[in-house]
Amino acid sequence: MEGSTAAIILGVVAAYMLWFVLISRSLRGPRVWPLLGSLPALIKNAHRMHDFIADNLRTCGGTYQTCTLAIPFLATSQSHVTVTCSPKNLEHILKTRFENYPKGPSWQSVFHDLLGDGIFNSDGDTWRFQRKTAALEFTTRTLRQAMGRWVNRAIKNRLIPILETAQTRTEPVDLQDILLRLTFDNICGLAFGKDPRTLSPEFPENSFASAFDRATEATLQRFIMPESIWKLRKWLGLGMESDMSRSLRHVDGYLSDIITTRKLELLSQQSDDGSHHDDLLSRFMRKKESYSDEFLKYVAMNFILAGRDTSSTAMSWFFWLISINPEVEEKIVTEICTVLMATRGKNVSEWTDEPLTFEEVDRLVYLKASLSETLRLYPSVPEDSKYVVNDDVLPDGTFVPKGSNVTYSIYSMGRMKFIWGEDCLEFKPERWILSNSDIDTEIRNNQYKFVAFNAGPRICLGKDLAYLQMKSIVAAVLLRHRITVAAGHKVEQKMSLTLFMKYGLKVNVHKRDLTSVLEKLNG
Repeated sequence: MEGSTAAIILGVVAAYMLWFVLISRSLRGPRVWPLLGSLPALIKNAHRMHDFIADNLRTCGGTYQTCTLAIPFLATSQSHVTVTCSPKNLEHILKTRFENYPKGPSWQSVFHDLLGDGIFNSDGDTWRFQRKTAALEFTTRTLRQAMGRWVNRAIKNRLIPILETAQTRTEPVDLQDILLRLTFDNICGLAFGKDPRTLSPEFPENSFASAFDRATEATLQRFIMPESIWKLRKWLGLGMESDMSRSLRHVDGYLSDIITTRKLELLSQQSDDGSHHDDLLSRFMRKKESYSDEFLKYVAMNFILAGRDTSSTAMSWFFWLISINPEVEEKIVTEICTVLMATRGKNVSEWTDEPLTFEEVDRLVYLKASLSETLRLYPSVPEDSKYVVNDDVLPDGTFVPKGSNVTYSIYSMGRMKFIWGEDCLEFKPERWILSNSDIDTEIRNNQYKFVAFNAGPRICLGKDLAYLQMKSIVAAVLLRHRITVAAGHKVEQKMSLTLFMKYGLKVNVHKRDLTSVLEKLNG
């Protein structure tokens, strides 16, 4: 009996090892171990995950496959992962075979409590309906004007006074935190017309913002553990799952109050200042279709999540990059001064009376190139993934099995010589400019090399608004101040779905001296 048991065990082990050898030979990338798959390598490199992925992609020519668990029946489905940064593969996934690569059940399950069936967490007809409805709003000039008003008000009344105080006191400030608060206030204003005022001299804690942060953090935690584990923790009310439930109840109550109040205001066609609301929530409410309160809440939540962290993160990396590339900073400041000299005359004292107008911001071509170059090297969302509905073969010949996931590394794309050339690691805004005003054409031509705003049918609707906000804020800061990183401050990536700086961005704020720039412009 014992001999038979031993023989069975040895047979199972032999069969497994034969299977493991065959499956591991078909995979490229990090080493795959028996049972544990690539988990040891992932754990070892957790502190540098994005660069770890880039290293493997560089070694494998742009695409590799691995399995997070080397267990039969799982290695070809849930734990089988294809990782790529090939532009041809991305065009295939994001455009050509778009219907075969949805968000998928795992992604939707993780985000459902926070985003429901909102535009960023839905597929198929649900997504198409919301996309079509939102697209009609994002093409209207009035939405751009609304964003301009929120941004300019925040710049003039909050951002500049706070930076001037820091300059006067010669005290370092966390620029990442300031920008996060600023973009949060702006996107809340644009999404549902209410200013949470998190950017104030006292840097107050706002209950809605705090609850939103806790709910987002708990949602991201779900990606770290298997679905069965976080669902069990949710059912038992353990750890961050319990905190998430409380946070979501607070967020839900806050938005419910706004929706109820707004409906009453729209019925009377009045608002606090006597004019109609121009936020996204009110625009959805005015449509002939009758949307449920739950749908309207998810509309607001989805756009807050998309518009808040991404822009603030991009600007944080931008200010750090120009602090170590002063020649780029000088070119940007020169461009800003050139535009203002043409639009406001040579009286420099009048340049800072008001933030830049739409027309002035649109003329800042080199600044837009610099922001695009920042996003190429430090994309706000460094990695994204899709679910494979049916077996498929990518353009580079890689077979992807049904039920598996494909991760495309946006971070790695900017670091590949075969995509951007030998100087791919250099911060070089000039690569985006074909002529004095052709950056938008260059971005379109590189749509599947530069997917910081996604690409294909799901390309970011708010891309132009994001550039408008970032250019307006950056121009206002650089016209008045020179930013330097505080001595001893460590700039390091935080390993999360959004590429935050782990320790923030502590900077010193100095008064901008325009003398040399003006002398150059005046000949």
